[in-house]
Amino acid sequence: MQKLTIIKSSAIPLPVENIDTDQIIPARFLKSIDKKGFGNNLFRDWRYDVHTDQPNADFILNKPQYSGEILVAGNNFGCGSSREHAAWSLTDYGFKVIVSSYFADIFKGNALNNGLLPVKVSEELLKEILADITENPEKEITIDVEKQTISFEGKTEHFELDSYKKICLINGYDDIDFLISKKDAIKEFELKTQKVYEQ
Repeated sequence: MQKLTIIKSSAIPLPVENIDTDQIIPARFLKSIDKKGFGNNLFRDWRYDVHTDQPNADFILNKPQYSGEILVAGNNFGCGSSREHAAWSLTDYGFKVIVSSYFADIFKGNALNNGLLPVKVSEELLKEILADITENPEKEITIDVEKQTISFEGKTEHFELDSYKKICLINGYDDIDFLISKKDAIKEFELKTQKVYEQ
């Protein structure tokens, strides 16, 4: 996974509440176990006309003035089913951070396991960011993973982040990579344990 330390980027506003995992990646596209390619169908039924299969010009991801590695969404993002593919589709599309005032627990866990950072902010800051970047798409948000802060237009908020997942994000580790990084310490522990049993 890619390392996440400081992310400074313009952002894409999606001011919709209760976005569920079926809206993020519809069930009919869950036919692969390879994480690659899911970004093509991210928000598929919103991005494309269901009758013509042509891009929906009114949907935010199809508007050329909006771009960036940060998605700013309405409250209760990632609710619904537990499909990990939702996180896969967001990262494959190019997002590194999702900002919302609330995340469904299972989605949050899936996101962190796949190198996608869910940043929970106050409702006040969320409203301010959504309004501002909608009017000014070039404005940037800064997320500091080490300090666990999000900064926008002179305002900074602290966000919660599990200490283990923080280590993984900063180093670009998945769970197996983390264990491998502790290989020497594990060997040392095994040697000490073996000596104790031999005495």
